[in-house]
Amino acid sequence: MQGAKYFLGVDVGSVSTNIVLLGEDNNVHEALYLRTQGRPMQTIQEGLKILRSRIGEKAEIIGVGTTGSARQLASTLLGADVVKNEITAHAVAASRLNPEVQTILEIGGQDSKIIIMRDGVVVDFAMNTVCAAGTGSFLDQQASRLGIPIEEFGPISLKATHPVRIAGRCSVFAESDMIHKQQLGHQLPDILAGLCQAMVRNYLNNVGKNKDIKGPIFFQGGVAANPGIHKAFEKELGLEITIPEYFSVMGALGAAYLAQEKVGSHGRTSFRGLQVTETNFQARSFECKSCSNNCEVVEIGQDGITLARWGDRCGKWSNISSPAKDATVEVIA
Repeated sequence: MQGAKYFLGVDVGSVSTNIVLLGEDNNVHEALYLRTQGRPMQTIQEGLKILRSRIGEKAEIIGVGTTGSARQLASTLLGADVVKNEITAHAVAASRLNPEVQTILEIGGQDSKIIIMRDGVVVDFAMNTVCAAGTGSFLDQQASRLGIPIEEFGPISLKATHPVRIAGRCSVFAESDMIHKQQLGHQLPDILAGLCQAMVRNYLNNVGKNKDIKGPIFFQGGVAANPGIHKAFEKELGLEITIPEYFSVMGALGAAYLAQEKVGSHGRTSFRGLQVTETNFQARSFECKSCSNNCEVVEIGQDGITLARWGDRCGKWSNISSPAKDATVEVIA
């Protein structure tokens, strides 16, 4: 791998930080799924340390893309060439793997989304509301309560012979209903299968409500690793659903593809270099009192130099230039 060139894609969410190295040959050479654990800056740096140990010091990163809820933070730390929202990143990754894909079901640890595509273009999408019943955290909570590893949740559910009906419109109601079914003596596989079906119904009745779901369908996000959810989706929709090889890091893969597109036009990158793993960044926030909005402004600095600010509505703080800013970085909310 010495001397090889790569495009780096980083997807930073509340639960996981996903990193992908895409080669010039369009093959994924590295894919990391790391727990964010409330430490996005440190997790990004830890991920890059792992990559550096695997690809060697002579390898070159020639383009960087970031996405996810902390995409601006990741962009500042890394010096990204392109910053895009999760909808765009997931859609790009799916359409690159299968240009015919028309529906993307994506469920992560804290959020879920549906993306409707036609002829390679996003025509509709939706994300979950505040309810957790349609996300991976719901399954984690129920697995913990039942005393089983989350990795065994799906395989055990496939052994069900008579899945029970569990209310899935709310995580609180679902849990109380599950306890009731336990007290009635239902078998564990039947309860787990019922929970999978409840989660799928919740997703389709909320995130997927009034959406024109057509095949080919991709199932992406960490929850796609659960075969019980996969089976429940296929049963509910009556359609075959494909789980792509890199289902858990599709956002990061999409960001890498977007970096490839961006940098390909001018051949230079804003990437700070792999030595960013040793850099000491400082993060702080403050409340702007200039108007009644009282915006919370986030500021990232390094060695006394402000690298970036965001969070203000008027641009008073985020538009202040700094030596570390690069005008070629494209930021899309």
